[in-house]
Parts: sequence; structure tokens; C-alpha cells
Amino acid sequence: MGSFTTISDLAPRLGRGEISPLEITRECLLRIEKLNGRLNAFIGAMAEPALEEARAREAEIARGVWRGPLHGIPIALKDLIDARGVPTTAASALYDSRLPEHDAEVVRRLRVAGAVIIGKNNLHECAYGGSSLISRFGDVHNPWDRERIAGGSSGGSAAAVAAGLACAAIGTDTAGSVREPGALCGCVGLKPTYGRVSMRGVIPLSTSLDHVGPIVAGVADAAIVLEAIAGYDAGDITSADLPVTDYISGLKEGARGLRVGVPRDYFFAELDREVASAMEHALGGIETLVAEVKEVKLDVPTDRTLQAAESYAYHAENVARNPELYHPETLGRIRKGESVSAGEYIERRRELDEARRTIGRVFADFDLLVTPTTPLPAPSIADLKANPEALRPAELCLLRNTRPFNVWGLPAISVPCGFTESGLPIGLQIAGPHWREDLVLRLAYAYEQATDWHRRRPAIIG
Repeated sequence: MGSFTTISDLAPRLGRGEISPLEITRECLLRIEKLNGRLNAFIGAMAEPALEEARAREAEIARGVWRGPLHGIPIALKDLIDARGVPTTAASALYDSRLPEHDAEVVRRLRVAGAVIIGKNNLHECAYGGSSLISRFGDVHNPWDRERIAGGSSGGSAAAVAAGLACAAIGTDTAGSVREPGALCGCVGLKPTYGRVSMRGVIPLSTSLDHVGPIVAGVADAAIVLEAIAGYDAGDITSADLPVTDYISGLKEGARGLRVGVPRDYFFAELDREVASAMEHALGGIETLVAEVKEVKLDVPTDRTLQAAESYAYHAENVARNPELYHPETLGRIRKGESVSAGEYIERRRELDEARRTIGRVFADFDLLVTPTTPLPAPSIADLKANPEALRPAELCLLRNTRPFNVWGLPAISVPCGFTESGLPIGLQIAGPHWREDLVLRLAYAYEQATDWHRRRPAIIG
């Protein structure tokens, strides 16, 4: 495998027999052994099962069986996602003895595509936070600066991909938990349309807002993984029975002709100076790639009642029976939903449905929307720990620009668009109409290929 590389680079070499699944898997496992003590990105590597899967994939290649671009590729799972026979802990003492008998649907599809499941990633406990500083297994550290957070709740997944410990990771995104850590760790994080990827076999946070999506090193990799995991699942009531596009081939169509809207009023407010500068530079680049860039005004939903109510509803029995199994901060967050009445919940759910329907009108005039992914780069771990009262406000700030797209249910991606003077990654968010991940990926890929940000790697890789 040599130096850090992407799935889109590895897949042709695997197909030609220049490199083997076993070789790639062993290298990832060696990197986990070498670097995970400094990053805490993995709760546990699945070394023996992964090597066994790699050998099976290698034997298939020798027989002329080729499952596609994920054949033999090591992929990690956020530890909310079930893999048969492997504990799913949600980084909480609550699930110390949880041992699933079946793969989550997304894992089943990855295995069908030939992927090698290499391990479980650390996360913010029960996915209820954007820092990954609250976990039964300790803090996740950012590969670009170990004194900084990796984001959350899929912090371990983003840190693992950024440091080359896995070729991809599957995370979950309820308010930005794929895109925000993706941005803070210099990765690509994709949240598909609500209902595009099955949630069956994934511990929920808020069923109306939860999404599953990939964290990867490049936009082409996001298309490859999405094509494998997307599609209808009759066993998941949130899953939509709609056809899946050829996302990989669509990348070649480019961004010419696309109309881009820039919603400045909300998403560009109170940006960190370096984030603001990077965004203006990125927008200048995008103007050369597309047909039109214009400002647009959006009515942005900010109420969090629905998430609070659904999180409490899922955890209510355990909160009543074993509150001591939760971290006190997580317990406090969950209990904020205890006072939400049935009437209020129904009204907030109606508002969600209305917001998802009306946002479509924006795309009569625009094909895509572009914003900063986060208003600021990764904060210091020490600063957040020195002032615990600042933790939740900091997380809410980091998730400010990503959360509305969960409410709207729109597909959205974060791609690297610059670095601060101190070397911290900055992310650009691109969102599109429902079910048009292909448009999102087209602009993301065109922008990525026109810049060099995605080519940078953290020094920790060596």
C-alpha cells in the first residue's frame, strides 16, 4: 500500500493484482497499532476477523471474482453500527454487554461489495455531542494537532481516515456528525438524503434526523462507498424506495451549468477570520467551475425540540433504571427531552415535514447551496476541559451550519477548502435537492480536483 492513498487509487491496483487485500489490511492494522494510542480513534480493531475477510477477498480475486471498487478495502465502523459477533458500545457503559447477532444493513451491503470490516471507531457517547470528549473510552484526538478535538460524534471515524488507519469509515449524522468531524480532520464527509441509506442495525439518537454516511479521503471515494450502501431496505421504515444513481460515473459530468446559491445571512455569520477568508477564496474558485453563483435567503430552522424528545424517548427506560451508566453530561442532555409534551412533539414533527417540503422551492432557482461546514476550526481539548460549561455551547457552534440540513433532510457533503496558519483543516459544505447526491458529488469533485487541499496529509502519518 505504501504511502497514504485513496480507494479510487487502490481499487484498480487490486483488480490488476498489483496489491492484495491482505497487504492493505495488514498495513492498516499496523498503523492502528502504531498510532491509535496517540489518537484513540479505534475502540477496538477486529484484527483476526479482518484478516480472515481479507484472505477470502484475495482468494476471490485469484479465482477471477471481482465485486467492485470496494473489493478488499478496509473500512471502519462508528461504534453505533452493528457488526455480527462484535460489541456495539456507543462509547457508553450502558452497552457493555451488547453483542449483536446480525450485521446492520449498511454493514451487510459493505460485505456484499467486498469490503473488509477492520474495527469499531470511538465516538461521543451515544452520539450526543460534537466533540468526542465524552466517551467511556476517552478523548479522540485530531491527527493534525493532537491537542485539538477531532469533532463528533463520529470523531474516531474522521481521525481514523485522516491518519490512514482505514481507507474509509461509516459514521452517523444527526446534526452534522459526519460533516463536522470530516471538516475538522480534513476529510470528506457525506450525509445522504434522509432515507437514502438504511438505519437498521444502528443505535439511534433521533429517528427523524439520523443519517448514515461515509467519511473518506476523497470525493470519488464518497461516491464509491455511497453507491454500495445506498438503496431501499424494506426492514427500515425510514428507508425510501427510490432508484440509486450511478454516482461514480456521474463525477465525470463536471459542474458546468450548475447554479449555486450562497446563503450568507445565517451560515456566514460570526465566522472565524481564517474560515471566512478560506470560504471567500473557495467561492472565487467555484465561480470559475459553475454557471452561476448568487446569494440566496433561507428560512433556517433552529429548534432542537424534536431531537431532544426522540433521544429521551429512546433512552427513557434506561435513564429511569440505570442512570449511573451514562456520563453525567450525556444524562443531562438526554433528560432535556423529558419535559416535551406529546402535543409539542407532534407540532415539531409537523414543522419538520413542512420544512422538508418547502425547502425544495429553493432548488427551482439553484441546483446547489454552498456554506462553510463549521464556523471555526477545531478547538483546543484543554480549553474545553478547563471550562466544562463551555463544552455544549462550543459543540452547538460547531454544528450550527450542518444541523439545518438534517432538518431539511437534504444531501450535504464537506470537503477540505483550506488550512489555518497553524495547520488546522477548514471545510466547505455543499448541499443539494432531495435524492440528488449526484449533483452534490459533481461540484464537490470538480472543486476538489481544481485545488490541492485534499492532497495534504497530517504529519502523524509520517
